[in-house]
Amino acid sequence: MQVLDLYLNGLWAMLGFGLIGWIISVFRNNVTHVDSMWSLFFVVAGFAYIESFSTISDRGMLVTILVATWALRLCIYLTWRNWGPHEDHRYAAIRKNNAPYFRWSSIYIVFGLQAVLAWIISLPILGGVTSSTPLNMIDMLGMLIAIFGIVWESIADWQLSRFKHHATNKYKVLDTGVWRYSRHPNYFGECCVWWGFFIIAAAGGAWWSIPSAILMTLLLLKVSGVALLEKDIAERRPEYLRYIKTTNAFIPSKPRS
Repeated sequence: MQVLDLYLNGLWAMLGFGLIGWIISVFRNNVTHVDSMWSLFFVVAGFAYIESFSTISDRGMLVTILVATWALRLCIYLTWRNWGPHEDHRYAAIRKNNAPYFRWSSIYIVFGLQAVLAWIISLPILGGVTSSTPLNMIDMLGMLIAIFGIVWESIADWQLSRFKHHATNKYKVLDTGVWRYSRHPNYFGECCVWWGFFIIAAAGGAWWSIPSAILMTLLLLKVSGVALLEKDIAERRPEYLRYIKTTNAFIPSKPRS
């Protein structure tokens, strides 16, 4: 099967998964679970790409295991964090801005959009699965970067959850642990994960998958990540202004005095 045909198979599978999520949201009157679905879109893509092969290459197996590990960890964490009947304030605002037909328009505003974004970003998975080139040292480099990213963002999420668990920290700023070196260590870890996936795909010749890592980096920095979170956080947490002056936004480094 042609690579393009495989890629389109992934799109249909991911759109189908998004449709299931939308149907659930209609009954729940809540779309927050799309956060938990985000990483699972890539698992769905992986299965869609793999099912056309009778055997999986070593690179395909490597990238599939890494993606599944990353996806399940993130899905479990977000499900635990968002568990409850109340809709996340981001989606509540989107619902308000698109009333009274958000129940129907959310099929493309929320679920369809995330499915298409995930489809574009899934390019390294496609590249890894379709490559028959033997594994090499570049694959090992990509694997190490991806594993580092998974571990780093897992530590960041755990430390932030523990910090938020204490009511006395409600208006305070977490600036210890990995958060001492970066204001958004979880996003930095996520970025490393996707550059690691790209390096693995590129090691097999799929250099054309680089839009995935670039798009994910832009999303984390300019759209749904750093820029969105820091838009008004200093108004809610005055200490954050001091944190900005002493700590890098993204790439970890020694805090400034």
